[in-house]
Amino acid sequence: MSSTPSPTAVIGRVPVRDVRPAVEYGRRPAKAVTGETFQVTATVFREGHDAVAANVVLTDPEGRPGPWTPMRELAPGTDRWGAEVTPGAPGRWTYHVEAWSDPVATWRHTAAIKLPAGIDTGLVLEEGAELHTRAAAGVPEGPERATVLDAVRVMEDDSLPVMTRLAAALTPEVTEVLSRHPLRELVTSSDPLPLQVERERALYGAWYEFFPRSEGTPEQPHGTFATAARRLPAIAAMGFDVVYLPPIHPIGTTFRKGPNNTLTAGPDDVGVPWAIGSPEGGHDAIHPALGTLDDFDAFVARAGELGLEIALDFALQCSPDHPWVHKHPEWFHHRPDGTIAYAENPPKKYQDIYPIAFDADMDG
Repeated sequence: MSSTPSPTAVIGRVPVRDVRPAVEYGRRPAKAVTGETFQVTATVFREGHDAVAANVVLTDPEGRPGPWTPMRELAPGTDRWGAEVTPGAPGRWTYHVEAWSDPVATWRHTAAIKLPAGIDTGLVLEEGAELHTRAAAGVPEGPERATVLDAVRVMEDDSLPVMTRLAAALTPEVTEVLSRHPLRELVTSSDPLPLQVERERALYGAWYEFFPRSEGTPEQPHGTFATAARRLPAIAAMGFDVVYLPPIHPIGTTFRKGPNNTLTAGPDDVGVPWAIGSPEGGHDAIHPALGTLDDFDAFVARAGELGLEIALDFALQCSPDHPWVHKHPEWFHHRPDGTIAYAENPPKKYQDIYPIAFDADMDG
């Protein structure tokens, strides 16, 4: 099958419409994972009764178009064509549909009607020989081209019976060659559509929610990354793929919640991990009770040894003690009395959390 793109017209005699999948008319990429097969469909038609055909071209993230994939009409009379394609590597791909007039298929249809009826037999066979000669020029030199040219010689031999000459053009061998190297006329190409191809894990995976601070010891109830790492083999043994950690940052003390979301935290209550930030740091810091950045790196490395990945909760919210609250108060929504609005999901109130106002001026 040829991988060399043919010259195409932006608007042609064989329109290509409604190519799918398309997300927001192509403004956003469709998505797949490596090795995932998906169907591309399009509406393809033309005036008159001549045969049309279509194919899909996948272009890889390096801009290299792959071999085109033939499309088939999904239901007779609907003009809706489709083909399944499979991207082979992660990255930003594109795909487009090429539609074209198929003169060989048109000739086959005509010849199958006229020749058995004895209508214009010599002229029809001469036209067929010319078409197949043109088609052979697009076939790589070698046995495949020879197969098509052998059929041409039989079609041109007027000493043979008409149906014998026709049969030479309709052999499975000739059909197979021309299916890979068709004679395409009036080629029209759709605009390329984006396709984001992710690794297979993006499609599915089993996630385990894990609080490292719960993996303490009798001597030190608050767990650390080092003590939590001891739990990882058991998680892997259960068949999980990803270990999801709630925020691992310092936790604020202002309005710290106690057990069951109570407003009165005791001296030993550790607070809610999503109340991010204290004088010890914010989203760029690790809770000291969990360990250091080196301890976290060791935790991640141990997970990798067991075939696990680590996912971090990136919660864009702050405790009243977060450095951002003092350095950038304009990043938060203020009530008429000047206080910063805390998070609410009525009737629930989260006085220990300030949501970030994403419509605020955050250039600072």
